Amino acid sequence: MTSKPSQSQSRSTLRPKVVMSQCLNFAACRYNGQVIRDAFLAKLARCIEVITVCPEVEIGLGIPRDPVRLVDQADHFSLQQPATGKNLTKKMNQFSHQFLQQLGEVDGFILKSRSPSCGIKDTKVYGSIAGRLAHRKDAGLFAKAVLSTYSGLAIEDEGRLNNFRIREHFLIKLFTLARWRTLKATPSMQGLVNFQSAHKLLLMAYNQSLMREMGRIVANPEKKSLSSL
Repeated sequence: MTSKPSQSQSRSTLRPKVVMSQCLNFAACRYNGQVIRDAFLAKLARCIEVITVCPEVEIGLGIPRDPVRLVDQADHFSLQQPATGKNLTKKMNQFSHQFLQQLGEVDGFILKSRSPSCGIKDTKVYGSIAGRLAHRKDAGLFAKAVLSTYSGLAIEDEGRLNNFRIREHFLIKLFTLARWRTLKATPSMQGLVNFQSAHKLLLMAYNQSLMREMGRIVANPEKKSLSSL
């Protein structure tokens, strides 16, 4: 008979699935032909399963390439390349939809900050394609699709992860979601009880009332089926 792995063994072999911008340590695919070196992400990459993506290269832009920018268009943003006058909005939206539809289940994203495609909240938005000054900041087009499709996941950019409090919260969320995904893949009542027990104090630190509610659900006084729980 094969024994089941212990909880400590399961945790030590757990590898969250994370989508990362390809320019973050993996490839010199930035608009200027460079790669961004990040020591923390290099260490993290050894503990996770990484799926890399560069949306701008995927829609046919070269390396290096003329920069692109977000431009306000009344009720939406457009992605435009000032040097060529190209409007790349449709291509980027189509790629984003296709990529995320085919992605499957993941636990988080780490995207390039300030990027017109990947920035999650600090991308410059211009009033026109020729405008000199940005008038506000928002998410890039690919990042907007990510945030809409996977709003509950651990999603950050490499710049914000330099803040240790943000980094700690991101890692807690990432690995907790990965353990939950693993439980869902092979569900059992005992597994659910073990998950609640292992995370009880962590959940209490975030929200005591929801922690107690989750405890009542797992206690299952109404004897509901596992799928209902």
